Amino acid sequence: METTVSSTPAAAPSKSSLLAGRIISIICILFLLFDAIAKILKESHSVQGTVTLGYSENMVTVIGTILLISTIIYIIPRTAILGAILITGYLGGAVAIMMRANQPAYFPIVFGILVWLSLYLRDGKVKSLLNFGGKW
Repeated sequence: METTVSSTPAAAPSKSSLLAGRIISIICILFLLFDAIAKILKESHSVQGTVTLGYSENMVTVIGTILLISTIIYIIPRTAILGAILITGYLGGAVAIMMRANQPAYFPIVFGILVWLSLYLRDGKVKSLLNFGGKW
C-alpha cells in the first residue's frame, strides 16, 4: 500500500493583506531594534527599568543582545518564523517578569500578537498553517 502526501501550495496574500502585514512588521521591528540597542548601549532608562524588574545591571547587555539577534532573524524573510518564535519566547519571559513584579503584562502580550499577526498577513505559509476561518 502506497501513501502519498499532497501538499497544497500556500495562497499568496492579497495586496492589502501584504501591505498591512509589512506595516505591522516595520512597527514591531523598529520598536524591537530600539529596545535592543538601548539595552546594549546601557541607556539610563533601559537600565533603570530592567533593574527595577529585578535584574542586575550587568544582565542588561545580555538581554539586549538576545533581543537584537532574535529581531535580526525575524527581519530576514527566510528565517522570519524562527525569529517570531524567538521573540515570542523573549516576550514570554517579559510577561513572567512583569507578573512577578506586579506590573501590567498587556504590552508584551499584545506585542507578541502583533509579531505573529504581521507574519499571518504577509506569509501564505503561516496563514495556511494556522488556518483561521477555514475547515478544521
